[in-house]
Amino acid sequence: MVHYGDPGRASIRKQLGIDRNTGAVAAAMFLQGCGEHLWRRFLPKYLQALGAPIAAIGLFGTAEDLLDGIYQYPGGWLADRYGRRRALEIVLILAVAGYAVYAVAPRWPTVFAGLLFVSAWNSMGQPTLFAVVGDALASDRRTIGFTVQAVVRRVPVALAPIFGGLAIAALGIHAGIRIALTTTLAITALTLCVVAQVQIPILRDREPTGIRGVWEAFPTSLRWLLSSDVLIRTCEGLVDVFLVLYATEVVGVTAPQFGALVSVQAVTSIISYLPAARLAHQTGRKPFVTATFLAFALFPIAVVCSRSLRALILAFILGGLRELGEPARKALIVSTVQPTLRARSIGLYYLIRSVAIAPAAFVGGLLWDVRPSVPFLVAGAFGLAGTILFTVTVPAHAAG
Repeated sequence: MVHYGDPGRASIRKQLGIDRNTGAVAAAMFLQGCGEHLWRRFLPKYLQALGAPIAAIGLFGTAEDLLDGIYQYPGGWLADRYGRRRALEIVLILAVAGYAVYAVAPRWPTVFAGLLFVSAWNSMGQPTLFAVVGDALASDRRTIGFTVQAVVRRVPVALAPIFGGLAIAALGIHAGIRIALTTTLAITALTLCVVAQVQIPILRDREPTGIRGVWEAFPTSLRWLLSSDVLIRTCEGLVDVFLVLYATEVVGVTAPQFGALVSVQAVTSIISYLPAARLAHQTGRKPFVTATFLAFALFPIAVVCSRSLRALILAFILGGLRELGEPARKALIVSTVQPTLRARSIGLYYLIRSVAIAPAAFVGGLLWDVRPSVPFLVAGAFGLAGTILFTVTVPAHAAG
């Protein structure tokens, strides 16, 4: 138990950017991650087992990205209008409905209906989760604040897919996924208790600001970052939902082995976060954002070059390095927007990014039908273009 009067522990909490609010948000992210990552990476196999063709699986990924965008700004509006705690409670309740729909889905189209609700936590809730760091921490502590968020988000990714894969191997895809979803429902009840601890006052606009006004408040450097980010996430979106299919059907690994690969990727990210955050504080954020973008570009190429489990392990280690500069990128976004528009600005940034990349997964499905390797190679080209664009357009002083 943490004693708030203990100077040593208080100093550690300060160094890590942890207070009542950021600590509650981090705990909520950890708990929901433990539930969702039991089944999230196996959803393409679940869809396939429910009769979905490859094109529908690609369309599911596109729908995820589209909803991820559409929900972002409303999520930011909720957080700025009604406060951080109330916004988190609303999105968790919506997500519960989605988990229940997934669990009882008789055929694959029903999973699409569940996605409308499941997306609320990761999409509608994201501006709130980010805004809490901006609200609670000074500018020079935000990179470490996002690093802590990143670690607690990735720990479940390292552990939960292994258990999910084992459940699927033992019980089959239908029963394994449904037990995992039931577990997630129970965890969400605990998460609702945790977010009740968030207490941040609402900052009101001096005058009402619509979505156009929020966009006009974006600095030029943030707009260039957004353009680069769109290319990078298109790279990811082209192949993300097909990773489990490529690994299990082309390379030939098992579901538990794929779960272990996801864990390798997550552990790599966790190991890299704290050293990267310390160095970014000393040298600036741009080199680490650049390294992150380059890893995004090289990951799909490494996967498609893999012919064995050992090669995939190396590829997924590289995939883990995609998170190297993510806390720095998030801190850059939060630090350059106006405090009274913070959640809406974050929401608008991710709305534009996600809507722009929404077609990627569907296009990836069409390219898969040409040859499974094609979407991975095209993804690599998009990733390299995004890396170059960021390097030449965002000056180091603007990146912090």
